[in-house]
Formats: sequence, structure tokens, C-alpha cells
Amino acid sequence: MKELNVLINNARLEKRLDEMAKEIEKDYKGKEIIFVGILKGSVPFMWELAKRIKNNIIFEFIEVSSYENNESTGTITLHKDIKTSIEGKNIIIVEDIIDTGRTLDFLIKHIKEKNPNSLKIVTLLSKPSRRVIELNVDYIGFRIEDKYVVGFGLDDNQNLRNLPYIGYYE
Repeated sequence: MKELNVLINNARLEKRLDEMAKEIEKDYKGKEIIFVGILKGSVPFMWELAKRIKNNIIFEFIEVSSYENNESTGTITLHKDIKTSIEGKNIIIVEDIIDTGRTLDFLIKHIKEKNPNSLKIVTLLSKPSRRVIELNVDYIGFRIEDKYVVGFGLDDNQNLRNLPYIGYYE
């Protein structure tokens, strides 16, 4: 078994979640927000962030895949779309990690076709060194080096999502 190291401990995660929640609250003062969580990895991050925000937040979920055996295929497949109309609504796509940018590029185009009032992106982690498609990301939890990370929703073949911190393998 490979040794797991701590990259971002729970205390740092909690502090950054509080800061991000304040930023979002300020930007959406008194407005309803629809969080569109990208299944499955964004769920813990989305929940922890949402419970810190005073605005009314509606949860929607979308499922896409671009990975096979922990490697990006470069092809995005939509498995589950959002069910309700988001026309005229304030949307924040919630992502666990932005790597190449392909998935979010696909989702931004897809969501914009549904005519939201506004569309922003929040991600827990960003790996700028892996970016293939440049994106405008509104809220970034942490910028990290190119490491294979797990925990707080991020997985290793569906395992270790439930860790209360972000870990990595050497």
C-alpha cells in the first residue's frame, strides 16, 4: 500500500471554506443561488461550503466523466443532467478539482445554453500546471502542484473520498 501524506489538513480546509463562503455571500447579497454540483467528488465540498452561506441555496447535480482508471481520456461524457429549469437563475458550478479544464469548459457551454442570469465557478482545488483549456474561475480554495490527491470528495478509484483532509501519494 502506498503511503498517504497530508497536503491540506482539516483546520486549513475549514478556514478556507469560511473565507470562500464570505466572498460568495458578499457577491450574492440577498440573492438565491443554485449550486450545480459535479458528481461525485464535489458533494462534501458543496455541502460544507453551502452550510456556511446565509443565502437560500438550491442544490442541483450533474454527472460527467472524463477519466478512466485515474487517467483523463480527453473526452467528456454527460451521464446525468440537471432536472429543473435554471433560466434566469444565479448558478455556481461546484467542482472538487480543476485539472486540464476540459470538463468545466464542456459544462460552462452546456449550462450557458440553459440561459442562467449569471454563471460562476467555485473549486476546492486547482492544478494550473495541468491546464489545457484556460478558464475564468471565480472562487478557488487552493492552488496545488501536480500531485495525485484524495480525500474530502476526491477519490482513488472511488476510495478515500471520506477523508476529512486532502492527502496525496508521493
